[in-house]
Amino acid sequence: MKARVKWVEDRTFVGESGSGHKIVLGPASSPQGPTPGPSPMELVLIGTGGCTAVDIVLILEKGRQAVEDCVVELEAERATTDPKVFTRIHMHFVVKGRNLSAAKVERAIALSAEKYCSASAMLAHTATITHDFEVVDTATQA
Repeated sequence: MKARVKWVEDRTFVGESGSGHKIVLGPASSPQGPTPGPSPMELVLIGTGGCTAVDIVLILEKGRQAVEDCVVELEAERATTDPKVFTRIHMHFVVKGRNLSAAKVERAIALSAEKYCSASAMLAHTATITHDFEVVDTATQA
């Protein structure tokens, strides 16, 4: 896997993945106003949410669950001294679908956390990671 980050101007950088995708990033905050994109640490948190969400959708699909949507809301705390690593991350999953089994959703989340999500596995070395979830049955929403 490869990536490249190029300084553009001021506090604006462009990251490019080895697969050719680009994203603008900058500092978390700026006295001059809005920043050009998410900070690198925000990207780490977003990437962790993406990693686990992909796992959960794939696991539920393989389990023949009619999953229609998966949202991961993440909240994190960082150390107050450098390096300001994540010290706590909480993930709240909202999984929607038709007649989803809450037990299968819970198992998919556990499998992602314990076995499949590389990002969570790395961050677990510095952060306590917790999660909860809710299942929304779209079959009952008419």
